[in-house]
Amino acid sequence: MKKTVLMLTAVLILTVVGSVFAQSEIICASTTSTENSGLFNYILPLFEKKTGIKVKVVARGTGAAIEMGRRGDADMAFVHAKEQELRAVAEGFFVNRHDVMYNDFVIIGPTDDPAKIKGMKSAADALKKIAERGAAFVSRGDNSGTNTKELSLWEKVGVDPKGQKWYLEVGQGMEKTQRIANEKSAYTLTDRGTWLATKDKDKLGMVIVLEDDPVLFNQYGVMAVNPEKHKHVKYTEATEFINWLISKEGQQAIASFKDSLGNHLFYPNAE
Repeated sequence: MKKTVLMLTAVLILTVVGSVFAQSEIICASTTSTENSGLFNYILPLFEKKTGIKVKVVARGTGAAIEMGRRGDADMAFVHAKEQELRAVAEGFFVNRHDVMYNDFVIIGPTDDPAKIKGMKSAADALKKIAERGAAFVSRGDNSGTNTKELSLWEKVGVDPKGQKWYLEVGQGMEKTQRIANEKSAYTLTDRGTWLATKDKDKLGMVIVLEDDPVLFNQYGVMAVNPEKHKHVKYTEATEFINWLISKEGQQAIASFKDSLGNHLFYPNAE
C-alpha cells in the first residue's frame, strides 16, 4: 500500500512538473533572416535564463509567419513587413505590436556585375536596368518581407518580372535564395544581416552592388496573437518575451549581437 501511494505521488508530481514546463514554452513564428543571421541563438538563452520561458522559433517568410499567427499555430510573430503587420493588428488577429530593431536591404550580384548597376543610388532604377539587360535575378517568391520589398521596387518602375526568362522565383528562405543566386550568377535582394552572417560560411562569390538607398530601410516588429481570437495561445508568456525585447536589457542584447568581424547585424529602435 505504501509503495502504491509513493508511486502515485511520484506520478502526480511528474505530471504537475511536466505541465508547468509545457506551459513555459512559446512558439514564435519569425522571418528567416532572424534565424539565418544567428540572432535567436544569441538572445534566446539570455531571455530563457532570466524567465524560464523557452522560445521555439519556427522560421518562415514573413507572410507565412503572420498566417501562422492568424491560424493560432503560434503565440507571437517576429517579422519585418510593417504594413502587413499593422493590417493583421487592425483585423484583430494580433495585439501589442512594437518596433524592435532594424537593418537594411542590399542588392547583391556577380562580381562582374553584368547589368552594370554598381554605383547607382536608386534600388528601383537598378532593378529596371537589370530587366532591360535581361540579367538573371533570383526572387524569394514567398511573400516574405524581403519579397514584399522587392515587388514594391519592381512596381515603382513599372516592371512586371513574373514569367520573364531572366526572373526566377524559388520559394525559399534568404540564405538558400542567396546560394541559388550565386550558383546562377544572378542578382538578388537580401537583408544585410543575413548577407554578413552567411556570405563567408556559404562561400558566396558575390558582392554588394547597391546599398544605402533610404527605401531599403528594413524595420522588424513583434506582436502577440490575440487571445480573444485563439483562447489556447500563451499570451502572458508571449507578452513577457515582447516586453523583454523592447526593454533596455533586450535592446542591449540586440545591439551587442555582431558577426565574427565585429559588424552589427541589427540596430535596436524600440520606443
